[in-house]
Amino acid sequence: MSDQKNRIAVIETDKGTIKFELYEDMAPITTGNFIELADRKFYDGLNFHRVEPGFVIQGGCPRGNGTGSSDKKIPLEVTPNLKHGEAGAVAMARSTDPNSASCQFYITLGPAAFLDGNYAVFGRVTEGLDVVKQIRVGDRISSVAIASA
Repeated sequence: MSDQKNRIAVIETDKGTIKFELYEDMAPITTGNFIELADRKFYDGLNFHRVEPGFVIQGGCPRGNGTGSSDKKIPLEVTPNLKHGEAGAVAMARSTDPNSASCQFYITLGPAAFLDGNYAVFGRVTEGLDVVKQIRVGDRISSVAIASA
């Protein structure tokens, strides 16, 4: 890891606030894309369209159903240092094409090591994991902001 302080994403939801560290030092393409979308207010007002108990919550789809994307796709960015581990990993969702991640992201609700190396982990929840676990399908993302560490 570098000496650079990674920034924090702050997601305001119907259920409360979720904060996660952005691994800008190890996933610069993926975090850069997320930060750009957050700065454009892309996520504001979107919902969580997928909740798989014990597995993940997923949001960031402009269509609200898992089929939408932003105007840009990013390459799969994985590193052995970034693993799904326990609950709270933040990663990009994608289609079967490894280089199809765009705007949808997920947060794990439990261990998901089988996803390692196939999906780009780019952050980890530092506050609000209790909020993550309360999210249900249809809950809204009021806003996403990027804050200094």
